[in-house]
Amino acid sequence: MLVKDWMTPAPLTVAQDKPVLEALRLLREHKFRRLPVVDGAKLVGIVTDKDLKDAMPSKATTLSVWEMNYLLSKLTVKEVMAHPVRTTTSDDTLENAALEMQAHKVAGLPVLDGAGALVGILTITDVLGALIQVLGLKEGGVRLTIDLPDVPGALEKTTEAIKPSNIASLATAGLEGGRRQVVLRATGEGADTAAERLRSSGINVLDAQ
Repeated sequence: MLVKDWMTPAPLTVAQDKPVLEALRLLREHKFRRLPVVDGAKLVGIVTDKDLKDAMPSKATTLSVWEMNYLLSKLTVKEVMAHPVRTTTSDDTLENAALEMQAHKVAGLPVLDGAGALVGILTITDVLGALIQVLGLKEGGVRLTIDLPDVPGALEKTTEAIKPSNIASLATAGLEGGRRQVVLRATGEGADTAAERLRSSGINVLDAQ
């Protein structure tokens, strides 16, 4: 899976010289949490709703409403945005982008094309959407968690034992002590008894639901 298949294309942007109040208005109006910041056509930063709210005067301020509005009208996005920006590319894998987001604790990555132009934005919501599809959560059937030795042929034994059901999705959940937990979704004929067939073949079924 590639980033370009899951990103939000042609994202809404804000110019770096815009007042923070304008950026906040855009976020609220479109119900977004972040905006790429541009200088002309060049990506120069990213600003989140938290960045903008943190720039607002405290409720305990002694400034008058007129003074606050005046100061906020002078405060630009450039002064509160995060930069340099963590980015990904449209042809990168979704896995690499997810690792980048986790490593740097960011919930969104602007997406650039091969020429460095902004073409999209990838968010945690997009990654979760991909995860839902990969795990086949909308396909019904029975979700099975099995414990397998990390040896050649272990998965082949599983696919044979689960017949006549189909495996709609399959993912491993790490390696520990020479064994792997495998999460799969059985659909179609005999899916409701797939766990019994696996157990009869000597496969350790940890969970079926």
